[in-house]
Amino acid sequence: MPGFEVFGAEERKQVNDVLETGVLMRYGFDGMRNNHWKAKEFEVAFAERMQSAHCQLVSSGTSALTIALAAAGIGAGDEVIMPTFTFVASFESIMMLGAVPVLVDIDDTLTLDPAAVEAAITSKTTCVMPVHMCGSMADLDALQAICDKHDLLLLEDACQAIGGSYNGKPLGSYGDLGCFSFDYVKTITCGEGGGIITNSEKYKLNADHYQDHGHDHVGKDRGAETHPFLGYNFRISELNAAVGLAQLDKLDGILKTQQRNYTIMREALSEIEGVTFRRVPEGGVENYSFVNFFLPTQELAEKAHKALSANGVDACFYWFKNNWHYIHGWEHLRNLKSLGNLSAEIKAQMQDLNNTDFSKSDAWMGRTVSSLVKIGWSEAQVRDRAQSMASVLKDIL
Repeated sequence: MPGFEVFGAEERKQVNDVLETGVLMRYGFDGMRNNHWKAKEFEVAFAERMQSAHCQLVSSGTSALTIALAAAGIGAGDEVIMPTFTFVASFESIMMLGAVPVLVDIDDTLTLDPAAVEAAITSKTTCVMPVHMCGSMADLDALQAICDKHDLLLLEDACQAIGGSYNGKPLGSYGDLGCFSFDYVKTITCGEGGGIITNSEKYKLNADHYQDHGHDHVGKDRGAETHPFLGYNFRISELNAAVGLAQLDKLDGILKTQQRNYTIMREALSEIEGVTFRRVPEGGVENYSFVNFFLPTQELAEKAHKALSANGVDACFYWFKNNWHYIHGWEHLRNLKSLGNLSAEIKAQMQDLNNTDFSKSDAWMGRTVSSLVKIGWSEAQVRDRAQSMASVLKDIL
């Protein structure tokens, strides 16, 4: 999965273009930069690749989510529905704006359960945020129907699923806004970075201004730019954008290798009685960054994860007991531990997460083991890994 596995001369060339000019900032200094505009170039290329009208490059996937929400006018007291299985950035981005995350169960897609989403909607709900974890997607048709029915924003968190698609559309381009991460361990990397895509001119302009202190970016004199509204500094540097630009050219090759490696592992595991796989919604195509499979019970899944590690099969994850990605590990969220005062709306509206019943999510996550799909593995290495995994699982089952 990680783009850093294919870091090479192409990335160095793009970065050297920036270093030779000395202009590391994406705005201004026109006469010094030798016509190098790496962030702008990346945005145009990425929007085209994602079949979207606009792309805004920013400093991280977390900031992408925050900016996307802000661009759509979401703020204090607005409720945003999100899944129990995700990365901590999901609720961080919501709470940063004073909005309220509403956590609901996942289903066998390992993403939002549409029935749970519908049940969680209140008069304060403004947005549904599906998170396409581990390379595959939520049931976007069902979620879009719910959003249409209740006049809600559909914001796709595609940070772990770049290159996947749904009904022929790239993941991230289906909803009103889509967000991506380009951190060091993503499918393509900027080192640090993120992106927002949308077909809305309004959201594009809002995101453009918000991520740069509210600057309107009109004209060529930065000191003369006006500030239509408040913003903050979530800019990406030209150095980071340069790395991502080279990586974007490699995306199709990365996806092809991931699919090959994924297929080898999945075929080996498919032959084992008792092993089943996450459901990919009809019309969906994974980006093949993880092989996600279920064992018959939580006890067997935990035992299998430990046995895989003990037998030298690395890069396997048991999310159910992971501090970063599942509700049970988020003690700081459950108890609202913060350095400063949280908004009154969060304090008043937040679920009692210590006592909310997430047993439906537990039933799926407790049985899930995920194997990362690396792109640096040779075909022979993948086949050896697949056989090792199969052998361990057969012994467990």
